[in-house]
This record gives sequence, structure tokens and C-alpha cells, in this order.
Amino acid sequence: MAQHLVDLLRRFASETPDAPCLAHEATLLSFAELDSRSNRVANALVADGIGAGDRIAILDRTAPETYELFFACAKIGAIMMPLNWRLSAREIAGIVADGSPSAMLVVPDLLPLLGEVASRPRQIELGAPYAAWRDAASDIDPAKPQAAGDPLLLLYTSGTTGAPKGVMLTHEGHAYNGRIAGEAWDFSQDSVNLVAMPLFHIGGIGYGMMALSQGGHTVLMQQPDPALVMDLIARHRVTHAFFVPTVIQRLVEHAEQGGTVPTGLEYMIYGASPIGESILRRAMKAFGCRFTHAYGMTETSGTVVTLPPQDHDPDGPNPGRLRSCGKPLPWVDLALINPATGEPVATGEVGEIRIKSPMNMLGYWHKPAETAATITPGGWLCTGDAAWQDADGYVYIHDRYKDMIVSGGENIYPAELENVLLAHPQVGEIAVIGTSHPRWGETPRAYVIPRGDTAPSEAELIAFTRERLAHYKCPTSVVFVAALPRNASGKLLKRDLRLLDQQRADDAKPPTVG
Repeated sequence: MAQHLVDLLRRFASETPDAPCLAHEATLLSFAELDSRSNRVANALVADGIGAGDRIAILDRTAPETYELFFACAKIGAIMMPLNWRLSAREIAGIVADGSPSAMLVVPDLLPLLGEVASRPRQIELGAPYAAWRDAASDIDPAKPQAAGDPLLLLYTSGTTGAPKGVMLTHEGHAYNGRIAGEAWDFSQDSVNLVAMPLFHIGGIGYGMMALSQGGHTVLMQQPDPALVMDLIARHRVTHAFFVPTVIQRLVEHAEQGGTVPTGLEYMIYGASPIGESILRRAMKAFGCRFTHAYGMTETSGTVVTLPPQDHDPDGPNPGRLRSCGKPLPWVDLALINPATGEPVATGEVGEIRIKSPMNMLGYWHKPAETAATITPGGWLCTGDAAWQDADGYVYIHDRYKDMIVSGGENIYPAELENVLLAHPQVGEIAVIGTSHPRWGETPRAYVIPRGDTAPSEAELIAFTRERLAHYKCPTSVVFVAALPRNASGKLLKRDLRLLDQQRADDAKPPTVG
């Protein structure tokens, strides 16, 4: 296995220089062009005094320049630091202060997001100034040697558990995307990969390497609008695509409402959050392609557990596996541990997923305490996800441990309840959180986005769950909403939802009479 993705780019730039590599809107780069452009960016950075270990930030929407910078950093030992352009100026300022980049590439219309940055690094404006800066440099590969364990990416987490933390990912960890592509998801030189995730997340920049690592063609898109997705799949003859479940639902609804469904799609890969069984069945019917579930996180450089297409058979001998995220990849060790005791749990019992693999992060940037709390002395990464494993080794996600509801001494995992409610024909999206209860401590509350023109009643949904689950697991209240808080990757922000729920409770309190 190549220990550096940049070596694969070099290989295809030599063997198939004119093959299409990277497309975005009107831009189409061959492997030779991407290799040459990244050489120029690398040499321009070196001329500006950038060296090994220096961070180079980029504040841009989806564009080929992100991959030009990625491979440029790989060629000189610098660390690429993508910034989430959907954050506020205050949040961007905090990340820049933490990562302290030596230089920054920024698209002009996002400059206001740097308004609260106290000390700005060397700034290169994307567009014509960037192109002139890049093209003035040599296109000879600087080829500075890098160790496989050196950091390559500094990705900041979405902050669902608090302030964002910089996750240090290595050359080797990122290079495993090549093995995932070829061994698990059947990418080849003939594959065309649609990347609809933002490139500041591992699900975007990491997944975006899949076809590239095999000599295939990658198509970037800004927003996963259903009609545009269908158009790009047809126009570029896309074979592989990754979507979060909320996007899959919109694609299914587009298809069911008469939208054209292109042929030729071979794989639809989904992840980032659980998917309801009813949505999955409808998607399988609408698209007729193979489906694969991907489980991973920023701290694991992406996917470490996957459920292959052969286990996506609702009418086969093991339909229950549709609720699983699959088995660990061959180079990944997975253990389920009781966090209270540090001991493994028995088959069928719920424990915290812990991962040991060469894909694991080095740690959190300048945060030794948080790193020590996440990576054990033995090298196991504590994910915080609660799951159980069956006798055949399939892993079933229950929920985040921090999202677990304790009601009257009983543990309730919201994902189990959410999966049941998603089977209701009038439920579009769902999120379950715990709310305070004077007798039981906590009780489940369901936040529901209705599907269709007629919303179900609160009593109807509660009765629906009571027919399928133990009563203590069922919601005692249902709130109907138009939207749920999510981050740019589609991940549900339950921390934000709990804050909204608390605000809702405060607003409902009678005013104090003084």
C-alpha cells in the first residue's frame, strides 16, 4: 500500500497524464494538470518561507484549489488546515488563533469572516491573484521526503461536544482511503465519484480521494440540490456517490415526485448519521444500485467500519443487518468497552466503540489533556459511540453515550426510538432528546418534521412507538418543527437542540410576580 496519497497522484500523472481527474463546474483537470498545479503551489509556498510542519489555512467553498493545496502540502511537509466557511467570524477567529497558520488562501467574498482574527497570517486571495502567484513558480516536483506518520491535515471538529478541536491526521492514515476505495467499495480507473460534502470535513476531503486514488474521475459539487445531483450523475456518468441520510431522503422524494433518475450509478454510500430503514428501502427501490454504510469520524481519518452491499437485502436471510453499520475494515481493531469499568462487554451488550488502527489521529492540536482522554495508553481511540456487536461481528450503533437518556434508572438510546418513528409514513425527520421529569429524572421527547401535507398527532406517534417498544423507551411528548439543527456535514446537533428545548421550556414558564 502507498503510504502517501501524493505518490498515487504522481503515478497517474505519469501513467495516464491526460485522464480526467478533477471536475468542478466548468473546470476539468487531468492528473498531469493537478500534479503540475500542486508542484507550483508547493514551490510558491517554499519561496514564501513555508516549511515542514507549518500550517496553511484555506477558506473557500468547494473548488479544485483545495486539492491543489492538499497535494502541495504533502510535497513539502506542510500541514493543510481547511476552515469551515459556515462558521461565524468569532468561531473562525478562535480556530485561526488555535492553529496559528503561517499563510492563508481565502476567496474574496469570505474575507468578512476574518474580521475578528487578531493577527492575520500571510494572505493569498483566491482567484486571479492566486493563479498568478501559483503560475509564477516552478512546476518541478519539490519531492521533499515525508515520514508516513507525519501530520498532513489539521481538521477542526464540528464542535458538537463543545469548542472545536484540531484533529491531526497523518500521511499514512489518509493513504488508507486508497485501500478503502479499491478493496471495500470497488473503485477503479473507470470510476466517477460525486463528492457532495464540504471539503472542510473528512467526509468531503477524505471521501474525495477515493476515485483519485485509483486513477478515476472526481466530480465536486457545492450543494446537494436533488435536481443538480441527478443532472451531474447523468452528465458525468457517475458510478459512486456519498450522501448523508437527509440528502438521500430528499433525493428519494425527488424521484418519487417524478424527477428523472439517471442510470449508471453503481454505489450509493451513506453515513455521518443513522438512516431509517423505511428511507433505505425506498432509496434502494428508487435507484436500483448497491448501497454501502460507512461509519467513521474525523479522528479515524474517515471510514473504519462498513456494511457491504450483500448485507443490504431486506428480503434476504439476514434483514436485521440493515440496522448495522457493518464490520471493521481488515486493518482496524474494534472493541466494545464498558467506560465505567474499562472492561470488554459481552456479545449483544452495549459498550463504547474503541478503535485501534493506523488511521487514528495523532491527537488534538495543542490539547494534551483532551488527547489523553480520547486515546488510551494502549493506542485505542475512544469514540464516545455506544454500540453492540452480534455473534457474527456486525456492529450496531445505539447512540452517543452523551445522548443516552436515563429515565427511572433505565438507559434509553434515542437512536432506537428514532429508527422506530422513521418507519411512520408521516414522519420525515426525527430527533429524540431527554428532557427533565420530576419523577423519572429524564423522559424522551421527540422533535418531528412531518412528511407530506398532513402531520400526525402527538398521541398517534406515541401510540405508534408503544406498539413497537417497551413503554419506558417511548416519548412522553412530541414537538412538530420545520427544521432541525444540523452542521454542514448533515450531522444532527443535539447539543443545539437541547439548548432550543431549554429555551422553549423557559419561554413557557409563567412570569415571576415581584
